[in-house]
Amino acid sequence: MKKISMIVPCYNEEKNVTKFFEEVKKVYENHNEYKLEIIFIDDGSTDDTLKELKNIAKDKTFTIKVLSFSRNFGKESALFAGLKNAKGDYTLLIDADMQQQPSLTLKMAELLDKNDEYDCVCYCQENRKESKSMIWLKKTFYNFMNKISEVELKQGASDFRMFRKNVKDAILELEEYCRFSKGIFSWVGFNTIYLKYTPEERANGKTKWGFFKLFKYGINGIMSFSTTPLRISTILGLIMSLLSFLYLLVVFIQKVFFEVSVPGYPTIVICILLIGGIQLLFLGIIGEYIGKIYMEGKKRPLYITKEIITNDKESKKSL
Repeated sequence: MKKISMIVPCYNEEKNVTKFFEEVKKVYENHNEYKLEIIFIDDGSTDDTLKELKNIAKDKTFTIKVLSFSRNFGKESALFAGLKNAKGDYTLLIDADMQQQPSLTLKMAELLDKNDEYDCVCYCQENRKESKSMIWLKKTFYNFMNKISEVELKQGASDFRMFRKNVKDAILELEEYCRFSKGIFSWVGFNTIYLKYTPEERANGKTKWGFFKLFKYGINGIMSFSTTPLRISTILGLIMSLLSFLYLLVVFIQKVFFEVSVPGYPTIVICILLIGGIQLLFLGIIGEYIGKIYMEGKKRPLYITKEIITNDKESKKSL
């Protein structure tokens, strides 16, 4: 019998977690070939998510563990906490908002059972229920990331995936503070099969991933898996220096040999604004990298656990 560790990060999902759990029960109750362990991570929710999770933890159908964070540390930290507590042969990442249907996870497990060459099964989104501008921005990000990064990101690949224990152990070896899971999954490698699915509408509430949060996440991904922006600043700096030197020669020849009156004020202002803007831009890029070095150097924990609730007697003994 294979054991599956289902990791479910939750942030303000009080209206979704119980419905999600009931759906999981419907899917797995009659599949005795799998032993299910569900790890809920309450990522500092400000609603009654933790209260709902405590009620769910009273259910004896599966082994259930609830990790409650002291504050909101973000989904990346929640996933890492789940991985550290997962004990299954297979590890499954899934959201609690019902956009990723639990029924699809059986196919993932069956593929791993029947194909020893596969280490990971990942669902890729198709027919996204998003605005055309958001779809274009995401597609552009993936294309840009793949051109500048040392790893290749699969277009539309999500965190909705299941993988073997060796993949989980490899991911846990990367204890970096500034985490970008999509890049980490690609960086560790292993044989991955990609399946297509259409995300459902959220059962309740609104998505926490607005434009600015996605933009910040994308910048974090670029900085975590590429030094190309730094190379661009170096190359552009050399080009600007060369052009400035050539223009210096032109002005010198015009003034000394041809006695041409060289325009002054407009040219100087334009050059100062252009070069100054470029300098500030690349100082900002360098600052982003230095900021990440600063955060990594602090060696702060990725998360702080305030409370652990479990219905597993063996787990209670070890807490």
